[in-house]
Amino acid sequence: MEIPYQRWYKAVFQRRSRRLYNYLHIERETFEKLISVCNNFRPFDSARAIITENTKGIFKGIIGAYGKIRGSPSFIAFIGDMRDRNVQEKAGYTGEGIILEATSLGLGTCWVGKSFDPEIATSFIELKEYEKVIAVASVGYASLEESFEEKILTGFGKAHHRKPLGKMMSGIKESELSGWIREALVSARLAPSAVNRQPWRFFVEENSITVSVDNLNDSYGISKRLDCGIAMLHIEVAALYSGVSGKWEFLEPPDVAKFKIESENSG
Repeated sequence: MEIPYQRWYKAVFQRRSRRLYNYLHIERETFEKLISVCNNFRPFDSARAIITENTKGIFKGIIGAYGKIRGSPSFIAFIGDMRDRNVQEKAGYTGEGIILEATSLGLGTCWVGKSFDPEIATSFIELKEYEKVIAVASVGYASLEESFEEKILTGFGKAHHRKPLGKMMSGIKESELSGWIREALVSARLAPSAVNRQPWRFFVEENSITVSVDNLNDSYGISKRLDCGIAMLHIEVAALYSGVSGKWEFLEPPDVAKFKIESENSG
């Protein structure tokens, strides 16, 4: 499946982590579209996603400081083959594609990397040998009223709380950014991360962006490389939207991956 970058680029700016839902089941046509993207968006053999309509007992209490998931009728499981050393970033990249598709369909979502019950999650899913549910996401029709925790997280109606771009990047100066690179970094900056820790760092060259983690100490029991995989997807979506295509090369820690352009469509 090719990335539907027009739709997903718009979703990058629309997406918010939602924890309060209205308990309504997702309409069948919409649910079938989510099943389809889970089945067909498989950029890596070692990462996949499955959606189920049963959430009973899956979300177990507080998620960081941001509150409970309430009223979500479905969840998406992000599954990885743990023999792959890059499985975390691949799961993040793949999963965020599903999240952006759900956003484009008018649904609310929230990544959950820690506060879910793995035994209950796996009871709904047939795992292959060496596979593990790395993370899940709530998905459904978000309540029109934000929870108190959501208001805190989003600054009571303000834009996404994010670190300044200049503190996340090195290489080319921020004042000299232009074209697809600026679009890609702005989009990557909006990626969700565990308790909004924003662990990614970007080394920028004329035709490439290298993603790395701020340090090798994973916090909250969730891999920072998972977060970086999410940012990677945002980078590629924005690049494609800007008329640029490229490839990812996975790297040694603390680096994660390098996106280097292969072609640029000036048309």
